[in-house]
Amino acid sequence: MTHTLKVLVVEDDLNLREAVVETLLLAGFDVAAAGDGREALVKLSDEPIGVVISDVQMSGLDGHALLRRIRQLRPDIPVVLMTAYGTIQRAVDAMRDGAADYLVKPFEASVLVEMVSRLMPVPTTNEGEPVAEDPRTRELLALAGRVAVAEATVMITGPSGSGKEVFAREIHRLSPRSGGPFIAINCAAIPENMLEAMLFGYEKGAYTGAHEARAGKFEQANGGTLLLDEISEMDLALQSKLLRVLQEREVERLGGHRLIPLDVRVLATSNRNLREEVATGRFREDLFYRLNVFPLHLPPLRERPRDILPLASRLLRRHTGRNPNLTPAAEHRLLAHDWPGNVRELDNVIQRALILSNGSCIDQGDLHFEALESGAAMMSMRDEPEVPADGGVLDADLRRREGELILETLRAVNGNRKEVAARLGISPRTLRYKLAKLRDAGVAIPC
Repeated sequence: MTHTLKVLVVEDDLNLREAVVETLLLAGFDVAAAGDGREALVKLSDEPIGVVISDVQMSGLDGHALLRRIRQLRPDIPVVLMTAYGTIQRAVDAMRDGAADYLVKPFEASVLVEMVSRLMPVPTTNEGEPVAEDPRTRELLALAGRVAVAEATVMITGPSGSGKEVFAREIHRLSPRSGGPFIAINCAAIPENMLEAMLFGYEKGAYTGAHEARAGKFEQANGGTLLLDEISEMDLALQSKLLRVLQEREVERLGGHRLIPLDVRVLATSNRNLREEVATGRFREDLFYRLNVFPLHLPPLRERPRDILPLASRLLRRHTGRNPNLTPAAEHRLLAHDWPGNVRELDNVIQRALILSNGSCIDQGDLHFEALESGAAMMSMRDEPEVPADGGVLDADLRRREGELILETLRAVNGNRKEVAARLGISPRTLRYKLAKLRDAGVAIPC
């Protein structure tokens, strides 16, 4: 049996360490924890670690020193640094030392889970290829194979958790650029003041703390493919700068005066209807047409029923290293479910079933679902005292009320996101995060 790779959480604050560990456990990851850098190095040598999440400010061996040691000992392991001091200078230092990404406290649990999911290594066998047993998925995979050999920009749309990044990686794998890098950046997970620097790079002295020049994601992807994940969450001002780079096929670093030629194929994903985003002024029309050369839309999992059981079998193998059986009753329950959270929800259900199962088979009693229908998620938030990963019953009630308030305000202003953010006293980006969380829970968002 293969050993599942673990997430190593390094944090000297006990309460925060336990909160991060619990969040990752509930998301289905195996987790190891350490209270300081030295303990982390011991865990690294004793346990199968796939990703390290480390605080920066720690006594003794701090986060930057730990990062450098890990880069020496295990350069294959991605390291994410987290700190309460979210400045570009800190991000520059982290990326310069080789960090895979950067988290600014406080951060949403969903951002942490998404980042770990993206960075956790996956098997190099065909396990990484899309499951395509349903005729609709086969048709989409055939289209992906045909567009892969071209240089056209591909816009992959579909609901959250439907497998958009899997298709993007498959397009890269089948393309003439497969020998080059595949670089992915989540436009929704990175603070706005850092995203431009990470995309385009910067020169030494571009701003306080830029002690040396660094290539951005576009340069890093030269000769390969760049995936702009959740492109619809990008600020309008940055969209205009991105458009210029795509048109001219050259980039100028922040603080620089030299144009750097690019040989990069761009793929993009979004869980929104981009034509509606354009119509409401939230997304540039010219950028939409630049990205939407070849559109590829992934339907929700409920519309691909023949993929459900093969996906469940793959997830069982991924999490156990073997192939536990599903009883006919369990298979029937999986096929009858509506899957508002798509493949991501299926993964959660499978991991819960593995915890609850007492034998080599998964039975229907081992399957526990999240929301049974589109409107049920908010009802379950209202009626059940179930506690989320990062709080108690009071916190759950506050989150429920927050969701209701957002939906009420959306209806009151006929879906005007900018007006909703202004009335609630939050930034448009924070509103987008909260709406995405509600959408992932299966809540219907008013237009």
